[in-house]
Amino acid sequence: MNQRLSTDRRVGETVDVRPTPRGRKRDPSRDAAILEAALDVLAEVGASGITMDLVAERAGAGKGTIYRRWPSKAELIVDAVAYLVRNQVDVEHLPDTGSLRGDLLGLFKPDAMVESTRLLNVMRAFASLLADDHALADAGSAAIVGPWADAHLLFMQRAVARGEVSASADIGTVSQILPSMAAYRTLIQQKPFTEEFMLSIMDGVIMPALGIYAAIAPTKSTGV
Repeated sequence: MNQRLSTDRRVGETVDVRPTPRGRKRDPSRDAAILEAALDVLAEVGASGITMDLVAERAGAGKGTIYRRWPSKAELIVDAVAYLVRNQVDVEHLPDTGSLRGDLLGLFKPDAMVESTRLLNVMRAFASLLADDHALADAGSAAIVGPWADAHLLFMQRAVARGEVSASADIGTVSQILPSMAAYRTLIQQKPFTEEFMLSIMDGVIMPALGIYAAIAPTKSTGV
């Protein structure tokens, strides 16, 4: 790049007007560390107790760095919860078992006890935030329900393509049933999302709604 200089005739000085170098590119791995820190703090102190200072300290980042990425605490929390859900739904490696029920079952991965406790604490805090700020309702729904509903819709589109589900079925609506019920269970009822709960919705609501009535083998109860 050629150096460009100009002279300010009013003061007789030579002024450097070269473009100011841009800041460093945003580091996705650093974002992940901050979001994980936000989730840890949120699980420990709740939505009312979390502060940018606490998150910065936990992440080993400057508070200014966090504010440049997330101008408000609410935005940070929403993004942190969305990040948590996206990590649960691995869109790059979705199961493809050849049946809709198999795909839905393949998406379920039980959490370890520590992870389950953290998740419930995060969801309790998130529910509190949404109750206090109704303007976040759409963002909250997109963060929690969106990734799961997108995966379920893909499974149902596959089922339509192979003739397992009728092309006239309202898969757009049905794909949102289980994710929405799961969100209600964790946010409102504050209960864990268990395999038994998933099976009750899947076999009692989703499969019949799509016209699938194949015999279903009994599944060992995991507790509700």
